[in-house]
Amino acid sequence: MIETRETHACHGGTLGLYRHEAKTLGLPANVTVFMPPGAHADAPVAAVVVLAGLTCNDETFLTKSGAIRFAAEHGLALVAPDTSPRGANVPGEDDAYDLGTGAGFYLDATEAPWATHYRMGSYLAEELPALIAAHFPIDAQRLGLMGHSMGGHGALVHGLKAPGQWKSVSAFAPIVHPAAVPWGEKAFTAYLGPDRAAWNAWDATALLTAGHTHPYPILVDQGEADQFLRDQLQPEHLEAAAGKAHQALMLRRHAGYDHSYWFIQSFVADHIAHHAKALAT
Repeated sequence: MIETRETHACHGGTLGLYRHEAKTLGLPANVTVFMPPGAHADAPVAAVVVLAGLTCNDETFLTKSGAIRFAAEHGLALVAPDTSPRGANVPGEDDAYDLGTGAGFYLDATEAPWATHYRMGSYLAEELPALIAAHFPIDAQRLGLMGHSMGGHGALVHGLKAPGQWKSVSAFAPIVHPAAVPWGEKAFTAYLGPDRAAWNAWDATALLTAGHTHPYPILVDQGEADQFLRDQLQPEHLEAAAGKAHQALMLRRHAGYDHSYWFIQSFVADHIAHHAKALAT
């Protein structure tokens, strides 16, 4: 069962805001979907699931990134889940921007009181793909992942863990090694507990180091004027781990660009083309 909150004509296709009862989360969840022109039951299209960053929601990426225009041109659907459960009523979940509401980190929490509802990892891996395949003319065998910041972390991790499910992966300014930076250390301690070995399953650098790779090249764009580059992002970890794992990685650094959606708008056409090529067949 899926409820339509609102729909809009957009770039010849349809942008829809939806809500459904998410069994994985035990709560209602919002998802925003763009369907390109020409998509119908007899002609299902490939889709890119787009993951937003800290403080964002299901509408943010599609509203601000400029991706819809290019998705329409390539005949791709875009699917944007929320960044966390909403209304879980966990004490303190609204106290900070980097933990709790808007900061689910696309993982499955194992620690109380988060473990009951903070299961964005399973939601993204299992429930969301089944939902969109059941309710939209989307080919569930042709799915890609793209994300920004915390969402870039989610795209890299899920793409490396399940390359057969996610045929293409890209990221803007991702948190590549959350186990080694303040954002990740705070969230992982709360969600996963103090045992750092348990963090490796949700850390892209650790996954590459353990031998997880993706058969298609991974595209990453990083602004060199990003205010979080030195303390939180540290793409050199991903670059080194990819080299040792023989993972094809296109890590592009851009002078003058920051962490904002203005940066994403500048290069999102390349990312959509990257996914379109991988998902063409």
